[in-house]
Amino acid sequence: MTKLTLRSPEGEQPLLPLDSRQTVMIGRAADADITLPNPEVSSHHARLTLTPHGWVVEDLESANGTEVNGVPVTTPAPLHPGSTIVLGGAVTLTFTDDEPAAQPAAAPVPTRADAPAPQTAASEADLALVRDMKARAERIRREVAKVIVGQCEIVDQVLMVLIAGGHGLLVGMPGMAKTTLVATIAKVLDMAFRRVQFTPDLMPTDITGTEILETDPETGQKRFRFIRGPIFTNLLLADEINRTPPKTQAALLEAMQEKSVTVGNQTYLLEPPFFVLATQNPIEQEGTYPLPEAQQDRFMFNLWVDYPQEAEEERIVRMTTVTSSETPQKVVSRQELLQLQSVVRTIPVSDHVIKYAIRLVRATRPGDAKAPDFIKKYVHNGAGLRAGQFLILAAKARAVLEGRIHVSCADVVKAALPVLRHRILANFAADSEGITTSALVERLLKTIEQPAERDY
Repeated sequence: MTKLTLRSPEGEQPLLPLDSRQTVMIGRAADADITLPNPEVSSHHARLTLTPHGWVVEDLESANGTEVNGVPVTTPAPLHPGSTIVLGGAVTLTFTDDEPAAQPAAAPVPTRADAPAPQTAASEADLALVRDMKARAERIRREVAKVIVGQCEIVDQVLMVLIAGGHGLLVGMPGMAKTTLVATIAKVLDMAFRRVQFTPDLMPTDITGTEILETDPETGQKRFRFIRGPIFTNLLLADEINRTPPKTQAALLEAMQEKSVTVGNQTYLLEPPFFVLATQNPIEQEGTYPLPEAQQDRFMFNLWVDYPQEAEEERIVRMTTVTSSETPQKVVSRQELLQLQSVVRTIPVSDHVIKYAIRLVRATRPGDAKAPDFIKKYVHNGAGLRAGQFLILAAKARAVLEGRIHVSCADVVKAALPVLRHRILANFAADSEGITTSALVERLLKTIEQPAERDY
């Protein structure tokens, strides 16, 4: 007997037998052959068809997509006994055939290597790495927890930044272990790490490097030799970035955007991966140089490192006032991190998710006709184009951390606050009423609805 089985936490539930049918419609609508009342499933999501070569499944331009054995369905995909069908990233079905010999031979199950572009870039090794990332992410958290108590959400957000290939700005009170957190993550991810303490007298060449004049001992001729600065690393910690003048802050811009450094007439490429994680003290602003909005926009995430819980603070004091021998171990290699960055770029995203991300970004702009009234009242300038790009990249990175190759609107929601909070410029009305940009983003998430069927 050929049939479909619904897999759920409560167990497996047999669905419609397929032996007496030629086609089967699956969706949320009442006229579907198999009705699945899940909001992630479109009204007419997918169709199964019996062909001379066996059963195939095709996606009916659904909002959240269809996958067979972890591969997005872009053309009719053949089904084997035991094939797994995932609808909208939320509903899992199993295709079973108790008498496979009676069926004509089916075509090979599609893989990343033979899927049509643009989904062809990821290999089976890439998919295996993604499937293993949920367990690895848990190991990373355990290794970081040997040094850092609590701050689980901040650790996850830093990992999202690194996997997405972005840069992060950590803002928090002194003594919140921001520097220690970055150094620990660099060790767990097997990255070369440098720290630069930004001060008012720091010069751009102190970061990028400088040329020195030296004499060749054999020929006696003078020549310039470039001495590389601390920026030539994998993970650069720019400690208290607002303590240094704009000229030195700007020395990071080319490196952050172009992954290269220009000194004189020579451009030097930075070895990948390259990340900048900068820290900033939010209270001591006298004698500091706040980052210009243009440079803040280069940072993918703005991470607020808050006080720990009472029990966590007790544990911190207990751990840090005795000699500790626990050392975090490497979990992900540098090459695997580069591979993950490549996989993030190949993960497909449905129009449904992109529409939601763009709605959030456009809703932050007071000049937009669809912006909520509270945005028009409290916001001077909204988020730019990079916000939408970073929302989608961060959502993909979160999916990879959880071992998934499908992205949902829930992933965008998780990324919205760190992506948008530093890209919204509040006006005087918001400042006078004590309304922060974080509060505005949280209110936006409650106000902006996810795209519905009528939007397509």
